[in-house]
Amino acid sequence: MEYDVVKSLIIAILLGFAIGMQRSMTYIYKGEQTFAGSRTFALIALAGYLSGWLQHYISGFIPVSMAVFGFLVGVSYFMKVQTSKKWGMTTQVAAIVTFILGLMIRFGLENYAVFIGVLMIILLEIKPRLRKIESHISATDTDAVVLLLAMSFVVLPVLPDKMIGPYNLFNPYKTWLMAVIIAGISFVGYVAIKVLGQKHGVFLTGAAGGLISSTAVSISLSEMFQKRFDLLNNYAGGIAIACTFMYLRVLFEAFVIHPQLALRLAPAYLGAAVSGLLFSYYLYTHAKSARISIESSAITKNPLQLSEAIKFGILFGIIYGAIAFVQTRYGDIGVYIVSLFSGITDVDAITLSLSQLSVDNKLAQTAAMNGIVIASVTNSIVKLGIVYWIGGVKLGWRLAQFFLLTLGIMLAGLFVSERLLF
Repeated sequence: MEYDVVKSLIIAILLGFAIGMQRSMTYIYKGEQTFAGSRTFALIALAGYLSGWLQHYISGFIPVSMAVFGFLVGVSYFMKVQTSKKWGMTTQVAAIVTFILGLMIRFGLENYAVFIGVLMIILLEIKPRLRKIESHISATDTDAVVLLLAMSFVVLPVLPDKMIGPYNLFNPYKTWLMAVIIAGISFVGYVAIKVLGQKHGVFLTGAAGGLISSTAVSISLSEMFQKRFDLLNNYAGGIAIACTFMYLRVLFEAFVIHPQLALRLAPAYLGAAVSGLLFSYYLYTHAKSARISIESSAITKNPLQLSEAIKFGILFGIIYGAIAFVQTRYGDIGVYIVSLFSGITDVDAITLSLSQLSVDNKLAQTAAMNGIVIASVTNSIVKLGIVYWIGGVKLGWRLAQFFLLTLGIMLAGLFVSERLLF
């Protein structure tokens, strides 16, 4: 008896058994009967394996066996509908896939079969969570996803990837690509807020809101702090975690456009993010228990709107063109000035613009990196000013401690990156 055959047989049986176990436990928890349990699924995988084996001796055995098995599954589904009046066919589909996995194992695709089998078990197991997500999805959200797909796979491919316009400063393809990237990141944060629910905690909502707009989170929580002065650490922690995720967002944006530039930025921004997370955790451990709902349309509205994409595309185009224009006349100092003013309102557009200019060899990596840091520091100072102005001295001082820590480590990381690593 060959060892490889025995090993593959065992793999097929165990994989089928694991899938069947998941199906059995699901129906046990529901108090219902299933047409196939652990042993049956193990036998289904074994049947698929034997079909592949017998194909070597009986030509056409696989199509016949699959047809017979498909017929039996169809009969079981018909009987289920007749008796229970339930139309779900997840278990029947899982049985067919298990049969195919047995075939794959027979033909030497054990690794792929196990990988697919594990994925299938995960998909079967997360049904309650998927239903929770689906319950939070509205028709508007569905339209937004369609818009993102259209932006990515319909509009983007047909745009010209070349510089056009006066002074050749505008690239339609790259401008729209940046809009797609930002829309995607913001939508991830929006979905997180929808799924988690704002009342799951100001820290979780702040983290998700940081993927959309840390400035919006800062304004909203500063206003809310005026109503509950006793929740200083709660509101400060929500703002801190949102600003921490801003550091991660900037690093991710740079990585998408220019991985090598992101690598040089990593010590500074990862250091700032880690210190920000630790500071936020400290505030979390010293916060009071309270149910807080962030009241800000800036982070609760769906970011996938055509108007928002166009606005960001225009902003990116203006900043990209301004930097290219100023850099040719005033050198790196001109880039830093544009970065400074851009960071007052937004850090995404300047990050993507500088990263793209560096990729296009129109700007040195060092200048791009310094410009991104300048914009990030400026944006952080502006948010600190907003917190002081709206939230008052106590909240402002708590966030001042946060920014002194994170920005200090960011600058230290920048020094290490430039002087010691690169």
